[in-house]
Amino acid sequence: MLKKRLVQVFGVLVVLAIGAAVFLPLLIPAGTLQPQGSAGAAATPGSRFLTIPFPGTGGLPIHYLERAAKAGAAERAFLLLHGFTFNSFTWGAVLDPLAELGRTVAYDQLPYGLSAKPVAGDWSGPNPYAKESTIAQVDAVMQGLGLGHAILVGNSSGGTLALEAALAYPERVTGLILVAPWVYAQRPTIPAMVAELTQLQRLSLFIARKLGDPTLLEYSYQDPARLTTARRDLAVIHTRVANWDLAWGALLDRSLASAVDISDRLGQVRVQVLLITSDQDKLVKPDDTYRVAAALPHATLKVLPGCGHVPQEECPQAFMAVVTDWLQSHALTVFIGAKAPDKTGPWGNKGP
Repeated sequence: MLKKRLVQVFGVLVVLAIGAAVFLPLLIPAGTLQPQGSAGAAATPGSRFLTIPFPGTGGLPIHYLERAAKAGAAERAFLLLHGFTFNSFTWGAVLDPLAELGRTVAYDQLPYGLSAKPVAGDWSGPNPYAKESTIAQVDAVMQGLGLGHAILVGNSSGGTLALEAALAYPERVTGLILVAPWVYAQRPTIPAMVAELTQLQRLSLFIARKLGDPTLLEYSYQDPARLTTARRDLAVIHTRVANWDLAWGALLDRSLASAVDISDRLGQVRVQVLLITSDQDKLVKPDDTYRVAAALPHATLKVLPGCGHVPQEECPQAFMAVVTDWLQSHALTVFIGAKAPDKTGPWGNKGP
């Protein structure tokens, strides 16, 4: 009798658990919870905008920050790629120092910062958040800015994107500076058909809203006390733009179906690579960056003491010291006025 009763109780619990998994996510509000602001209204004095072509859309507005090469700087260009949930302002402390070495541009990847925030129904072609789309957008940004070639500088998932772009467009990328690249750190992936379920999409939206505050930024610092109020404000500048939460949810939902597999192709990267890790990085452990260095054919590894996951923010002087030394050692110059190659992209369209 007791055994039968336990089986019944267990059965009820299973039914309740299934019901909760099916119905509770549907209680998450599907509409935006944010005020209807615009990127232009939220822009800073240094903000610039560029519209890049993308199939199935009327173009995607991209927000970026730029510093012209200082007088006497080498004919070299840097394109800076931020990490997951970050934006172009993560490079604020090193924009001017890098400009001493060449033209410097940092842009907000979709849908972060003040760049476009497309949601379902805004496109009729490829998903703009798919990995292939993000890689193509790097090329489109370079063409739109007249960057025939550049050294890509990527932090965290921006480092992964830099590696992918170097393989997709080897004629455009002449060097890589990877700061704690997200290569071996794992995240869950699920089949695309599961990710498309309404329940999963609502959960992605819930998680996106939670990630929209500065919590991850604080965790990225070895000493969060170094964070200023101004930096915290810039970290959440996306919350001033309409539909940011829906766009972040759409990105997360698409990302769940895309595995991070760049580690399988590291041996194909032919350019010189500077790898930077910090001994206090809690998000991408130094050992992961050591593994990347060992797998790349032409890598230089530097370890910064007393810094976290974003040393370009927390330890900008130490960051610039290793970058400058590496550039001098490898004599990497990139002609910033070079004509972009006439290359047809993966969608069959040419750049602007």
